[in-house]
Amino acid sequence: MQTNQSLLAYAYGVPLVQGVYKVLPEDFRVEEQIGYPLSGDGEHLWCWVEKTGENTDWVLQQLAKWANVPSSRVGVAGQKDRHAVTRQWFSIQLPGLVNPDFAAFNVPNVRILKWLRHGRKLQTGGLSGNKFTLVVRDVQNHVQDDTQDDVQGSAQSNVVKVQNLLDTRLACIAQHGVPNYFGEQRFGHFGHNLKQAQRLFAGELTRVKPNQKSLYLSAVRSQLFNLMLSERVADGSWNQLLAGDVLQLEGSNKWFLEDGSANLAQRMLDLDVHPTGLLASDGVSQAEHSVKVLEERVCAQYPDWIKGLTQLGLKSDRRALRVKPLDFSWHWLPTPDKNLMLQVSFTLRPGSYATMVLREIMHTLDAQAPTHAANA
Repeated sequence: MQTNQSLLAYAYGVPLVQGVYKVLPEDFRVEEQIGYPLSGDGEHLWCWVEKTGENTDWVLQQLAKWANVPSSRVGVAGQKDRHAVTRQWFSIQLPGLVNPDFAAFNVPNVRILKWLRHGRKLQTGGLSGNKFTLVVRDVQNHVQDDTQDDVQGSAQSNVVKVQNLLDTRLACIAQHGVPNYFGEQRFGHFGHNLKQAQRLFAGELTRVKPNQKSLYLSAVRSQLFNLMLSERVADGSWNQLLAGDVLQLEGSNKWFLEDGSANLAQRMLDLDVHPTGLLASDGVSQAEHSVKVLEERVCAQYPDWIKGLTQLGLKSDRRALRVKPLDFSWHWLPTPDKNLMLQVSFTLRPGSYATMVLREIMHTLDAQAPTHAANA
C-alpha cells in the first residue's frame, strides 16, 4: 500500500509554487534541543555530534567501536535524516571508565563537537524539539505559463508573483500553524510499514523484532490519524473548536474533553490548546458528538486494522491536529543565475515533521529521490 500525501487536504489550498530541496546536505539542517541541563558528571558520556550525509544508526555503531562498548550502551533520542547536516546527542555508558581518546575518533563526515558527562542515558524521544533550517532551490510556478509573448518581462513579473504568493502563505503558516500530519517517512518506502502491518495482522509474520513490530503498528495508527485529520482540514475545522472535541495543551501531551468553558474558543485562537485526533486501538473514540462520529467512521473503514490493533493490546491515545512552528522565519537567498532560492527556519516539538511544514509551503521535489517524485 502506498501513502499518497498529495491526497491529504491542504490547509491553505493546493500550493501553486514548486521547488527542489536536498540538492546538497547543507540544504537540510537539523539540530536537536534538550530541555534540561547536563550535570557534568556521571557514568554516561554525552557527545554532541555533527554528521553529514550519514544515517544515525551507522554513527551510533562508530561511536560504540571508538568507546569499545556494545552498541546497547549508546543512547540516542531519535533518527535523523541521512541526506542532511544534523547535530544530535549520543550518550555512551562508561561505568568506572575514563573518556575515550577524542583525538582517536576519525570518522569521515562525522565530528564530535563537544562532550559532557551526565548521570543518565539519553532516552528515545528525550528531546524538547528540533530546529530546522531548510533551503529550497529553483522556486517557480508549479504550472508553467508558456503563452506570454514578452518572455523577459514575463519572467521578471513571474519572480515577483512567486515571491508574493509564498510570502503570503508563509505569513499564514507563521500565524496559524499547519496540520500535524505524520510524514511519509513514518510509513516506509512505498508504504512498506503498512504492508508489513497487514502481514502481521494476517499471521504471515511469525518472527518480528519488537522495534519493528512497534514501527508497523505505529504506521497503521498514523495512517488512520492522517485520514481523520484530512477530513477536518477539508471542512475547515482542523484549527476550530467543535463540540465534543478532545483538546491538548500547547507544549504538553495531556488532553481533556471540551467542557463548554467560555474561554476555550479564545484559547484555541491563541494556540494555547489544540483539537486532537484519535490514535486508534479498538476504534472507539474518546471524543463526543460529530467528532466521535467522524473518528469511528474512519476506523470502521479498516476493520482488519482495528481488529489487529485490538488483539495486540494497544492503548488508544490522542495527537494534536495542528502544530505551530516556533521561531518561524524565512528569507530569499541570492543566486548567481537569478533563480529563486528560499531559506526557511523553524523549531518543532518531537513527533512533528518538517516535511509536512514544507508541504504546506509548496510542492517540493526531493533531489535525493530516485524518481525525483513530488513529496507533496
